Amino acid sequence: QVQLVESGGGLVQAGGSLRLSCAASGRIFRINDMGWYRQAPGKQRELVAAVTSGGSTNYADSVKGRFTISRDNAKNTVYLQMNSLKPEDTAVYYCNADIRVSIVVHTRGYWGQGTQVTVSS
Repeated sequence: QVQLVESGGGLVQAGGSLRLSCAASGRIFRINDMGWYRQAPGKQRELVAAVTSGGSTNYADSVKGRFTISRDNAKNTVYLQMNSLKPEDTAVYYCNADIRVSIVVHTRGYWGQGTQVTVSS
């Protein structure tokens, strides 16, 4: 059983910062890509940022220069540092990880439960 547990969401004023964390636990053989997605009311879920096991990163254009994704492989944890937050960043943020639970089982994607980020103007 694999679990992704997110923390760090909340309410912040425009221009402020938040740091999200997501820890993977359970039966884990290897974690490949990890990432953060978000879904605002009435909109589709979208990729915010992703990081490979080797540390290469990818960002949505809307967050480049403001958000930073990082990971601690020893702790099976991914982080999202969000600076200069804007009201349009308001959404539920979901952690995603491609995890292989054993050498004989293929990699599959797992999702966290989501954490609310609200940015007031």
